[in-house]
Parts: sequence; C-alpha cells; structure tokens
Amino acid sequence: MQSDRPIFVIGCPRSGTTMLQLMLHSHPRIAVPPETRFVVPGYYRRFSFGDLGEERNRRRVGRWIVSDKDTKFKELKLDGDKLIDDIVAGPPTLGSAMGITFRSYAEQYGKSRWGDKRPSYYHHVDLLTRLFPDAQFVHLIRDGRDCVASLKEMPWYTKDVFHAAVNWSEAIDYGRRHAKRLPADSYYELRYEDLTAYPETELSKLCDFLGEDYDPAMTEPYHVARVAIPQHKVWHSNTHGDVTTARAGSWKARLEPWEISVCETVLADRLIANGYELSGAPKASKAHVEACAKAASKRRWARRRKEFRDRVNRFREPSPVAARLTSRQLGELAKV
Repeated sequence: MQSDRPIFVIGCPRSGTTMLQLMLHSHPRIAVPPETRFVVPGYYRRFSFGDLGEERNRRRVGRWIVSDKDTKFKELKLDGDKLIDDIVAGPPTLGSAMGITFRSYAEQYGKSRWGDKRPSYYHHVDLLTRLFPDAQFVHLIRDGRDCVASLKEMPWYTKDVFHAAVNWSEAIDYGRRHAKRLPADSYYELRYEDLTAYPETELSKLCDFLGEDYDPAMTEPYHVARVAIPQHKVWHSNTHGDVTTARAGSWKARLEPWEISVCETVLADRLIANGYELSGAPKASKAHVEACAKAASKRRWARRRKEFRDRVNRFREPSPVAARLTSRQLGELAKV
C-alpha cells in the first residue's frame, strides 16, 4: 500500500524550505500548499470550539478555518462551504478537521498525499504529532551564517542579528532532540548545500524515507512555483529559477565582519557538527555574546511558559485531537 502519512517540512527560516516544498509539490502523489496559519493557532484555541463530537462544534472549526483572516485559507483556493460540510461529516477530532483541509487541497491537484511547510514548526513537533500521530518530518539544514545573512535582509524580519543567530541554533538543537525521540521512519535531515549540489541523489534518498518513488520532475520545482507560491512573496523569487548552488556561502559577502564573528563564536560547535567550516574570524565581543545569550534566554522562557500551560490544559481537553484519516491513524485507533 502506498503511504498516506502527512509530511511536514521544518527548519530555520531562510534555510530553503520553500524550495523543498516546491520539490515535494512537484511529485505526482504529493501536494504541499503555500504556508497557512491554522494548525498551531487552531490547536491552542481548541477549547473555544468545544466538544467536536457535536456537529455544530465541528462546523465552528470549519468556519474558523475558512473565515478567519489570519488562517490564510484563501491561499488554498478551496470552496469554503464544501470544506465546512466535509469537516462536519468527518471524524470528530481537531486533527481530522485540519487533515481534511489539507487533503482537499491535494485532491484538487489529483494527488493522494499532502504535506505542509512552515519553518517554525520545528518548535511544534510534539504538538503536530498529537494532531497527526503518523506524521513524517523533513528537517532542512542550511549553513547558519547564510540563514542569518538572509534573515536580516527580509522585509518581514524585525529582529536583530543576535535573535537570528539564536533562531538557527534553536532549530539545530530541536533537530537533535527530534532525532533522538522520534522513530527512524518519522524524522529525516538533509542539508541545503547537498540538496542544491546533488538534487537527484538527495531527493532519491528523501523519497526512500517517505516511501515514494523518485520522480525527475522534483529537480525542476520552478514549474510549480507560480501555483504554489503567492505572488506577494517576492522574497521567494529565487524559487522561480533553476536549482542552484549560487547562494551557498553567500554570507561571506552579505555579513559584516562583526556579524561573522558573532555567528562563528556562538554557533561554532553546531556549524562544525553539521559539516560547515569556520572562516577563522576573531572572537565576538563580550557584549555581542551576551546579547545572544539574552535573546536565547528570553525566547526559551517564553516557550517554556507556553509549553507548561499546554501540558496542564491537556488534562481538560473537550475532545480527542488526533486525526482519524490515514491508514496508520485508523490502525492505531483500532488498537485502543
């Protein structure tokens, strides 16, 4: 039987996840939509929907996905009324409602398997496995210096270089935890530099992990860029061309000397562990190292508070959250 497991692409922002999204979307069986924003927010507001065993509450979930401006439902170009009806008729869990949404997106392309891409999902793998217990995660890793250089140039990124460096270090650290905790068939890592240099080889290995046959169309993702990337996202313009190694190592010209020092001082161990050579830049100043530590501490405590609240809230959930749609999901349900 061909796999129907959900696929999630994760990684530090500006690590090439959009390119990988398009590569997967180019596969004849897999559809990965533009970024949406209803999975994580929907999970945290699950109490407001009530018991999904009741039809009216499933309809409430559907209406929120379709109508709330922050969910980015319009990017999917689906019939909202039909989707709401499908969610009402589906299994009474939050994961099912979300899975039906993604499944509907895949069906409009004649595909039987769906994925989702959002870099920040690396923070939420535990949450995602609650919603989709059989999910597979693909973590794309890129040289942290290139990620920092790219982040600081983005019109939507309002943080400084210190936060950007910490963002990359967090993605790497979370990846290490996921690799230890998740089954081997649920978590996969690959490097941006390898993917752009040897796309056929790397995509073939990725397809083996996903349980899919490799398709050569995956090496030419620009064919689907106009469909899967909203026009207003001009920062993804590079995805409309051939896969190239031209951007690898571009940090050398895009970062200031002091920024390189910050990256190589704070990220040194992680860079080396992932196969990236250091340039030999001088050590960053004490003030800059402390700025990174402060940014890391602030992000860590905010995240821990949110995780603690969620673990407490799990004891009073109004209804189950795990999806009941795929063969594995239904198989696990049958064991209970």
